[in-house]
Amino acid sequence: SPLAPAGEAQALAVAERLGETPAAGIFVTGLIRTAQTAAPLAARLGLEPVAIPALREVRLGDWEGGILRIRMAEGDPTALRIIEEERWDVIPGAEPAQEFAARVTAGFDEVVAATGPGATAIVVAHGGVIGELCRQATQSRPFAFVHADNCSITRIVAFAGGRRLLRSFNDTNHLA
Repeated sequence: SPLAPAGEAQALAVAERLGETPAAGIFVTGLIRTAQTAAPLAARLGLEPVAIPALREVRLGDWEGGILRIRMAEGDPTALRIIEEERWDVIPGAEPAQEFAARVTAGFDEVVAATGPGATAIVVAHGGVIGELCRQATQSRPFAFVHADNCSITRIVAFAGGRRLLRSFNDTNHLA
């Protein structure tokens, strides 16, 4: 579904915050909401967003389309198991953690390769993907970074040889 008016305002705030960033590229997941979120910044920087489908959100199987949010709010026992066990694949048909991690790694590596050394890339992605990239960078528990606010900014540095450094997570100062 397209961005709500609040999401459009947040996208403009991101464009204002990052509008002077010397970025080598802007990358989106290919889904409409990430493309719409990136559009104001892409226009400001004069860049055409590139779709990286591997960075799409974790596949939630039988619970796609907002069902997870509803079940969490209702205190559904399976939803609570997801948090307790730190596994998406508690949901029937959901993407197993190792597959999700491998897919996200491949997408991140694609961005790094397209950007080149010493350059900055801007990626507009989903909360689960951001959390997984932060987990990989810090080698933390699976859900240590499970929640990133919409239009928050997270910074990850990729070094030669594959090492990653989490510089910041869930920065929302521009949204206040």
